[in-house]
Amino acid sequence: MFVTLISNMQRKLSNYIIIAFKGMAMGAADAVPGVSGGTIAFISGIYEELISSINQVNLSLLKTLKKDGFKAAWLQVNGNFLLALIIGIFISFVSFMRLAKYLIEHHPIHIWAFFFGLVLASIIYVAKQIKYWNSVSIIALAIAAFIAYYITTLPSLANNDNSIFLFIAAALAICAMILPGISGAFILVLLGAYKTLSQAFHDFNIKNILIFIVGAVVGLLSFSKLLKWLFTNYKNTTLAALTGFILGSLNKIWPWKETLSTRIDTKGIETPVLQQSILPNTFTELYQLDNHFVIALILMTIGFVSILILEKIGSKTTE
Repeated sequence: MFVTLISNMQRKLSNYIIIAFKGMAMGAADAVPGVSGGTIAFISGIYEELISSINQVNLSLLKTLKKDGFKAAWLQVNGNFLLALIIGIFISFVSFMRLAKYLIEHHPIHIWAFFFGLVLASIIYVAKQIKYWNSVSIIALAIAAFIAYYITTLPSLANNDNSIFLFIAAALAICAMILPGISGAFILVLLGAYKTLSQAFHDFNIKNILIFIVGAVVGLLSFSKLLKWLFTNYKNTTLAALTGFILGSLNKIWPWKETLSTRIDTKGIETPVLQQSILPNTFTELYQLDNHFVIALILMTIGFVSILILEKIGSKTTE
């Protein structure tokens, strides 16, 4: 593994620019409650390298740093790859979170339609990676799909800005962010931390941003070890489970929703707490609003094709 990571360091500048763009795609996905940046990483061909690189951040890294210096430690952690990816994620996450917030509030059908097409194509792509189907992989897919679907039906909690709570929420959300199919942003919504985080980035609240980063790092380093072990020992079953997670998450990003309950915050802003998916015609009958079906279908197609393009980019070697 160490030799592989060293070879991956021998990339051209153009390769790292492409990796940064992949990071931007991950950041944009993670900013939307319902879409997983891990799905984008998987399709763009960097998922296993990402998990392996994160796993190099351990006690042996400190020994390498002390014994052989910074350059050796940087090589061990695949630093150039991680730096390019993190830069792309951060730029996109900070900038797109504002746009995502606006689109979800004012054009929900359009943004959800685009991401529905994107995630639908993701299911096909991830499923193609499964080399063989057996009873274990089918059961893993079914259980994962049920879990993901059940998560999408849970009501969100009230907003909470307690520091310890934000730390725990960040650790849980980052685990979801690197797990294809489970949306880290949606986990933040469920826990009542999404608004606090988006507000922190909007107002440049350094304290809350740092708390989130520290919590995310702790969660990431812990969970990545489990994922690495699963890919090493049970890759086929793991891929089946990931396919199930993505399949179950479709309920969250279905464009047409009926709001069952809402919450009004201290500023008088009403936000949905619990929603359920409905048919486009039912949406029109229920709310007397245009369901934008044709535009939504076009956006779904664009999202679907975007994954095909991303897959082609991901299939090209960046070494």
